[in-house]
Amino acid sequence: MEKRVVRNEQIDLMKFLYALKNKIWLIITVGLLFACGAAGYTKFYITPTYTSTSTILVLSKETTLTSMADLSFGSQLKSDYAMLITSRPVLEEVVENLELGINYKALKGCIAINNPSDTRLLYISATMQDPKMAKAVVDELAIVSSEYIGDKMEVTPPKIIEEGELPIYSNGPDMKSNVMKGMLIG
Repeated sequence: MEKRVVRNEQIDLMKFLYALKNKIWLIITVGLLFACGAAGYTKFYITPTYTSTSTILVLSKETTLTSMADLSFGSQLKSDYAMLITSRPVLEEVVENLELGINYKALKGCIAINNPSDTRLLYISATMQDPKMAKAVVDELAIVSSEYIGDKMEVTPPKIIEEGELPIYSNGPDMKSNVMKGMLIG
């Protein structure tokens, strides 16, 4: 039977730091090259996206006392509205009205519904590659969904408080973040 000799090898921290010091320029150069590559890729190959947001009021002053009892289910009601806004019939009508040339599932991926806490407001946002299209989609979605909710839930249709604004600045891609990621990878 053979005896195995186990050696405990230790890493000398000073030797490691000295080796790192000798290669610091190489490390910095590679990091900067990757950062520049990430910046170029972000600038020339990633299409910017724009977001426009419209606001609707879930319950208006015409809300009856019977439906006021439903306020205890307010969060559920807002969730119902959010589900109806992104439902297939609503999205299909928006696609048809604006002649988008995409299916309702693709449009649903561009839509976000937010409800600030303790409010009766719903923010409908559309994120698209064209700023004018983002505004058109969010405005049409607010109109169509308001009518649809009023019809299907047999209530006063939600009021559109704000139409979407034409976005001036893109919300993606994030150049700084991508450059930092490229530098860290390098």
